[in-house]
Amino acid sequence: MDLNNLKEMMGRAQQMQQQMEQAMAQVQVQGSAGAGAVIVQMNGHKQVLRVQLDPAVAGSGGSPADLEMLQDLIASACNDAARKVDEVLQGKLTGALGGLNLPGMLGK
Repeated sequence: MDLNNLKEMMGRAQQMQQQMEQAMAQVQVQGSAGAGAVIVQMNGHKQVLRVQLDPAVAGSGGSPADLEMLQDLIASACNDAARKVDEVLQGKLTGALGGLNLPGMLGK
């Protein structure tokens, strides 16, 4: 591989990185737990944008067991949303790398 090809490939990689940053900012997913009792909206940077609670799980009892269950549901919904962000970004990255014609598995 000559130097000009390497420079060209590096330039394309830098452009792709900028495109991925823009794509990450636009991605929004929802994760849920407890059959939709807790819904978390997250962006591509894995920042929680919104938490929605079904009033039934918010409850007015306030017992420690209810609070612990609600905390677990929120954590689970956040993890679900983060997994979905990873899936979306992996799909975008795989598509972008395919255009680089890299040798081996990276370009597939």
